[in-house]
Amino acid sequence: MVFRYVLLLACSLLSLRASAQSPTYLLTPDTSVMAPAPGPAPLLLRPAAPASPLRRLIQPAALRVVVPLSLIGVAALSSQDNALRRAKMELQEETREAFPTFDTRLDDYTRHVPVAAAYALQLAGVKGERGVVPFTLIYLLAHQLNMGVTSNLKNMCREQRPDIPTDFSSFPSSHTSEAFMTATLLHEQYGKTSPWISLGGYAVATATGTMRVLHNRHWVTDVVAGAGIGFLSAEAVWRLYPALTRLLPAKLAQKCLLIPTYAPGGGAGLALTIRR
Repeated sequence: MVFRYVLLLACSLLSLRASAQSPTYLLTPDTSVMAPAPGPAPLLLRPAAPASPLRRLIQPAALRVVVPLSLIGVAALSSQDNALRRAKMELQEETREAFPTFDTRLDDYTRHVPVAAAYALQLAGVKGERGVVPFTLIYLLAHQLNMGVTSNLKNMCREQRPDIPTDFSSFPSSHTSEAFMTATLLHEQYGKTSPWISLGGYAVATATGTMRVLHNRHWVTDVVAGAGIGFLSAEAVWRLYPALTRLLPAKLAQKCLLIPTYAPGGGAGLALTIRR
């Protein structure tokens, strides 16, 4: 109620000021043309100063970091004996009662769908934000970062899986982190081309995390944390990649050859060779 009166008062003051600044006209005896009466020149309002580039950069960057980190932190708290832990267990029981026969391995493949879609769009001739080679390097670096963070957290937290009590690798969900990492890269590569591409990628990533819960392989908190880790991994590499490439001296960059490597069992990496 107070805000309404303040807003009404402000509008009234603005209207009064506008009417006071509008020029009045006098009819002179020897002419029928309306001439403006002498008076002080109207005040010119200065345009609002634009926000500084640093501020425009920090504000969205803060949201991109604070929100995922908050989700990861809240999810990690559920490993303790508290209300969050009891809530996630109750939710898991209700999920199993609602979907007792749910069984699929589709989530093993959907986590790679967004990055496969990115390459498919490249082959179809749709231009992305970055070329095929830079995008591939970014994907490999983000994959390594994401898997490193996820694996270390699994070893540190040692959360029991809901389906196998002897398996202490539940938190966080690596399937979900991989899915959201690839979805975020798809969004950065083609989000400006069409928002539907970003929506499709994140929809597939969300479906991947949902299937992990329905399949009773993860708690919902594992999925939430995995989503945050995957998003941050992709964003970190995507934003830092241009700066990393500029750090290399021009002569050294011409002599470097970066080759993606793959080892049996799913291990991916990079090989760097330098020509003399």
